Amino acid sequence: MEKALIQISDIGRKYVIGSEVIHAIKSVTLDIHKGEFVALMGPSGSGKSTLMNILGCLDTPSKGTYILNGINVSHMTDNELAEVRNKEIGFVFQTFNLLPRSTSLDNVALPLIYAGASKKERDERAQKALENVGLGNRVTHKPNELSGGQRQRVAVARALINNPSIILADEPTGNLDTKTSIEIMGLLEEIHSKGNTIILVTHEEDIAQHAHRIVRMRDGLVEKDYKNEDVKTVSPRLLNLEKIGSDFEKIV
Repeated sequence: MEKALIQISDIGRKYVIGSEVIHAIKSVTLDIHKGEFVALMGPSGSGKSTLMNILGCLDTPSKGTYILNGINVSHMTDNELAEVRNKEIGFVFQTFNLLPRSTSLDNVALPLIYAGASKKERDERAQKALENVGLGNRVTHKPNELSGGQRQRVAVARALINNPSIILADEPTGNLDTKTSIEIMGLLEEIHSKGNTIILVTHEEDIAQHAHRIVRMRDGLVEKDYKNEDVKTVSPRLLNLEKIGSDFEKIV
């Protein structure tokens, strides 16, 4: 069997606050393979957000090892982590995290600036990425001229722009109504079907059911890790993504 894309072994994360030591993660061992669609679940304080920050190279563990795509990122400096993040991980956040004064095109192209791409290449790739999420006619719009669902699609296009190893989606439907949530989950399913690896952090059961594997955390430990036998999928008829489907290129 090929090596896992993500190999986490006995990861722990503790925080010292005054005289108190808080073990946000006690010990987590986890492998995630290329092309998996995993939901990370757990109540508040379970350690799922801390684990997500470690998976996303936003934080380093206090103990254990984390190998991402063959690179040991467990003890990297902030600058080294930033480089790995930009190359290997595409983020989709609950609050979209778009630059308010920038157009959809410029928001999507942003990671390519850090990657050193030319202006021409950035614009061409950002245009294509927006077309792939059904927003080819919204490239000059700023976030306040877009609906919540359209903003999240811009964020998804930005997450995909660098052809990352993994898409990390943190409560991606948390600020959206039910219909728009279904659209976004349909989009993530479409991206997954092209061979992309997705890790979805959510506390909503119905959203987690779209994933093919569910990892449940409690008290800083993995409580359950199992294959989802009853995967929910979004009917293409419910999607209002204009061109999504046949035009969606493989993004790996």
